[in-house]
Amino acid sequence: MDIAALPQDFNQGLQIILDNLPLIMDISARLVSAILVLVVGWAAGNWAQRRITASRRLDATLTSFFGGLLKYGIMAVSLITVLGQFGVQTASLLAVLGAAGLAIGLAMQGTLSNVAAGAMILILRPFNVGDYIQAAGIAGTVRALGLFGTEMTTPDNIHIFVPNGKIWGSDIWNYSRATHRRQTIRVGIGYGDDINKAFEIIRGVVEADARVMRGQPGRDPEIIVDKLADYAVDIVINFWSARTDMGGLKPGLTKQIKEALDAGGVSIPYPTRTLEMREIQTASTQ
Repeated sequence: MDIAALPQDFNQGLQIILDNLPLIMDISARLVSAILVLVVGWAAGNWAQRRITASRRLDATLTSFFGGLLKYGIMAVSLITVLGQFGVQTASLLAVLGAAGLAIGLAMQGTLSNVAAGAMILILRPFNVGDYIQAAGIAGTVRALGLFGTEMTTPDNIHIFVPNGKIWGSDIWNYSRATHRRQTIRVGIGYGDDINKAFEIIRGVVEADARVMRGQPGRDPEIIVDKLADYAVDIVINFWSARTDMGGLKPGLTKQIKEALDAGGVSIPYPTRTLEMREIQTASTQ
């Protein structure tokens, strides 16, 4: 091919490319290397996160938190390495970032507060992965504690991502921490019924269930009169059981108590009201 026969503009462009070919090759090599470093850093971060998460030496709460921390740390090192390949002085860059840390912290105070809250949750451990908690108006089972937020699943299997700062700034109710829990059933009987008979019927139903704790100080079933209400005598039944038995125990006992009271002739009254009507006569004026 005769280069001289080509258009003059094309020849000039080709000559510029040939003159700068070493620079172009160098930049291309750096771009390819930078892409490889970023891809390897991303893959290595995900691999390290999976390895830590799958580790059996640490509990699930630690693995989920440190897995995310290591992943982002590897990605940050990869990014600094790429900048160094393009001649950016990483020491100067770190100094600039340190000087701008205050401004960045103010701009990202919400995100950084989530990281700090996650660290405090990890240290103080108000809950672990697998616990059923209520915090920030949300109740669910904790699935993972991340660097920025906590993943939860509600009883109807809805996945919720809650920022750590929101959880740390609220009351945390942990329903899974204690191995035994107390539950309460309230029953109303009529004023004309025998309270002692009602107590015997209820006690027989509660103590017949093997899941109800008995024989331990302070944890025996308790049946008391709560108050004399407007239309019924309110009875409270307090009983203890293992946390794993709570789901079906209270509904089952409530049904059995209702059936036993009906069979024993003890009434459970409906709300009643007395309506008094008067006829008012007015004298006619002349």
